[in-house]
Amino acid sequence: MTIDDASTPAPGGEPADKAELMRRVEEITESVRSDAATADEPTAPQAAAAPARETAAKRAPAVRKAAAKKASPAAGEDAVGEDQAPAPAKKATKPAAAKKTAAAPVPDGDASAPAKATKRARATKKVTATPVVAPAPIAEPGNPSAPSAPQPEPPSRDPAEPSTPQAPADGQQAGTGGSSPAETASEPGDPGRTDTGPESASGAVTTPGGSAPTPAATPAAAVPAGAEPALAEPAGSGAPSAAGVPTTTQGREVSEEELRAVVEGRSYNPHGVLGTHQLPSGWAVRTLRPDAAAVTIVDQDGSRYDATQVHDGGVFEARLRGQPGDYRVEVTYPDAEGGTNTHVVDDPYRWLPTLGQLDQHLIREGRHEQLWTVLGAHVRGFDTPGGHVEGVSFAVWAPNARGVKVTGDFDYWEARAYPLRSLGSSGVWEVFIPGVQVGTRYRFHVLGTDGQWVVKSDPMAFATEVPPSNASVVTESAHVWGDDEWMTQRAEGNWHQRPMSVYEVHAGSWRQGLSYRDMADELVAYATDAGFTHLEFMPLAEHPFGGSWGYQVTSYYAPTSRFGSPDDLRYLIDRAHQAGLGIIVDWVPGHFPKDEWALGRFDGTALYEHGDPRRGEQPDWGTYVFDFGRSEVRNFLVANALFWCKEFHVDGIRVDAVASMLYLDYSRNDGEWTPNVYGGRENLEAVAFLQEMNATLYREIPGVVTIAEESTSWPGVTRATHLGGLGFGFKWNMGWMHDSLAYMSKQPVHRSFHHNQLTFSLVYAFSENYVLPISHDEVVYGKGSLLRKMPGDHWQQLANLRAFLGYMWAHPGKQLLFMGSEFGQLSEWAESRSLDWWHLDDPAHSGVLRLVRDLNTVYKDTEALYSQDSDPAGFQWIDANDAGGNTLSFLRYGADGQVLACVANFAGNPHQEYRIGLPRGGRWRELINTDFDGYGGSGVGNYGGVDAVAESWHGQPYSATLTAPPLATVWLVHEGPDPDEAAADPEQAAGEASGGVEGLDIP
Repeated sequence: MTIDDASTPAPGGEPADKAELMRRVEEITESVRSDAATADEPTAPQAAAAPARETAAKRAPAVRKAAAKKASPAAGEDAVGEDQAPAPAKKATKPAAAKKTAAAPVPDGDASAPAKATKRARATKKVTATPVVAPAPIAEPGNPSAPSAPQPEPPSRDPAEPSTPQAPADGQQAGTGGSSPAETASEPGDPGRTDTGPESASGAVTTPGGSAPTPAATPAAAVPAGAEPALAEPAGSGAPSAAGVPTTTQGREVSEEELRAVVEGRSYNPHGVLGTHQLPSGWAVRTLRPDAAAVTIVDQDGSRYDATQVHDGGVFEARLRGQPGDYRVEVTYPDAEGGTNTHVVDDPYRWLPTLGQLDQHLIREGRHEQLWTVLGAHVRGFDTPGGHVEGVSFAVWAPNARGVKVTGDFDYWEARAYPLRSLGSSGVWEVFIPGVQVGTRYRFHVLGTDGQWVVKSDPMAFATEVPPSNASVVTESAHVWGDDEWMTQRAEGNWHQRPMSVYEVHAGSWRQGLSYRDMADELVAYATDAGFTHLEFMPLAEHPFGGSWGYQVTSYYAPTSRFGSPDDLRYLIDRAHQAGLGIIVDWVPGHFPKDEWALGRFDGTALYEHGDPRRGEQPDWGTYVFDFGRSEVRNFLVANALFWCKEFHVDGIRVDAVASMLYLDYSRNDGEWTPNVYGGRENLEAVAFLQEMNATLYREIPGVVTIAEESTSWPGVTRATHLGGLGFGFKWNMGWMHDSLAYMSKQPVHRSFHHNQLTFSLVYAFSENYVLPISHDEVVYGKGSLLRKMPGDHWQQLANLRAFLGYMWAHPGKQLLFMGSEFGQLSEWAESRSLDWWHLDDPAHSGVLRLVRDLNTVYKDTEALYSQDSDPAGFQWIDANDAGGNTLSFLRYGADGQVLACVANFAGNPHQEYRIGLPRGGRWRELINTDFDGYGGSGVGNYGGVDAVAESWHGQPYSATLTAPPLATVWLVHEGPDPDEAAADPEQAAGEASGGVEGLDIP
């Protein structure tokens, strides 16, 4: 009975009034309920009718509402308005009870407990499979073209519900027990697609107001399924309505069109044709085995059933008298010598989805924070009555595709045997293939909306072939972490108030030929000896073109295979943590390359990239720009940042090219960009993405740090998101870098005219939390090495470099130094060759490395240099105006009251008897002198320190005279005692004298 039936006069006479009409509606509703409750198939348990009753109950209000609308005219008027034609009455050819199509017949079993996996998604799942037969989609009785029920919200997990699936009951056959744990339902406006599968736990749900905790994201166990919905159409695809087309082959013969669609790979649900299905006269098992000479179904009890080829594309069908159990497929292939080879395999099309309803819901919403646990290729294992089954589940997001197939080493790259099923409006396509192992290569074949097949690597691949090959590789981590102590300390720390000295590395050219495990020995030891606190790697995600330095990423979830496996990288990071080194990785969420096998036009549409080229392409780099306004794309990127921090224990994310994301007109001329909704040039969608990414990382990963390479004056880059900022922990101070290098490139005789370039950075030094970057960008493209930027002869260049490094380490902010600069490499960097390590044979260059080691050592031991980097209270000028002497001096204060003075002389001559004001009297020890002869300098110094006397200077109550060496920086730390304080409290003064910072052996 349809809504129109309810409002049309029945043969017994017209309703007298609205009340009579409503009474009839109630009778119809009760009849529907009765139909579902009294299904008389001999093998259908009461539980199988529950979805029908639930659906009918949900539809009853709609029926009543429609009927009430028909009866709304005033009393005495016809129920049909003047502008409407009366709906013709539908003649019932059968009693209502004869139209029972609510659920496929199933044997007795518990249909209420969904199957769940008990281990982490990346590990092999070993569970006891609960065999089920999925119910057919529920349509309104008597109206098969009516839209399906709306998609329900994902159910809450019952704490009392067992965490592992229950074993089949005694005598119950595998692959046949109970109904599907999840009701098949469609979204409004999505007439054919279905969302099926047991509920699986997922990560926390990100919302604008915070997060709602959910269980750990472990996809549900795939369990044998006897019936699945078939031949559905994608949401928003423009495909014809599924009205009148059955969505399952349960209870009927399969059609030629359905077989053809499966063989050609354009079926939205091959599981609805292949696998186990009930027929009017028994059961059928269909399997897709192209080129097979013979196929036999071997049932759980050993019974054998020969299959007949029902389609020349390789579909075989076996007829069974009873419902099959935990069967296997025996396949015989002809060989080249004229003989045959026989293999016994499991059937991929008898398993339920490995993504549950909760996972699908979160993917649809773009809020699955552990997306990598459900998409991609995952090794899984299941215990079944016929034995343990292991294989790989493949899942890919392609919402506009018309078909998806997976191919690889397991099918000789023929792409004929393994089409994936669509999981409805989630946009995910999925299949579990038993027998696939770690190390197997694979790709996806995607049928786009234009009808063209394209070959794609997995966007969620966890490993890849070594470039230029680009197939994805199945992998599984076996690494056992040993960095618990580091992770605990990291979670308790705050990098804004801790020393942070970063050594930036390009993994392929630090020393060529090293693997991740080689770097764990050599690079970690080198950086630790040099005193750095962190290693920052240029992008480690897989990229096809080495000349991009890793900034054109094609596989965001796969470390580059150039240097080893993902576990080899885990080993490197583990060793670094155990040595006390943090790990920062460069991350590129702003753009990606146009390689046809990668993310671009993934399902025939602009999926990951913005559809408008004025927003979707980056002209400078010839790349696509992510569509930050699409929730699923934001989810892909936010989850990727979490992935690196959780799966690889990365301590920091440095976001590349943030300015290109923030501005719609970045590197574009007039007419080449479109404004935002307010007419401005700010990319509001990118702003929201960066805020979401930062808020999520800081919430989920205690102690992590995010760093922005943002080259403009965008306000609030490091301001908290709840205060309207972008939420980064630090920002590269590009202004300081450009100004200071411009100043240092001048001859000393000309520097007095550019003194403001050295002092201007302190005007805004505390407006953000800054990192002072001397990065890879400054030593390429003809800019020369850091040493070659300095003027003068070789000795003067080295002296300028040492003076600059001393000034840099004392300036407010954290430090970053690109590899090679720590020993004064002469040539500019090139990714195609190693650093010039032979320079370390020259004492002048090894002296620069010794200086860097001492700068880091003193820096980490001197709180005044790091505890108040972002606080104006941590800095005070002594003299910023000595432009004529090319000299500047300032004080740094620690949170504990410690004070350090820095004097930098960038003139070519020394300053004798140079008086500076100091806040405390007494002894000031010389901690660093970059002109020390052990560093390659001339040895001009202050014999270990100076004494401050009670003579006011530079606005300070005390002053001291010192020698400022040429082209050198000097650090002085107060050791005490202050003469006035010593006279007032001798015991306190004695304590100060013994509590100074231990210095180095500097003249």
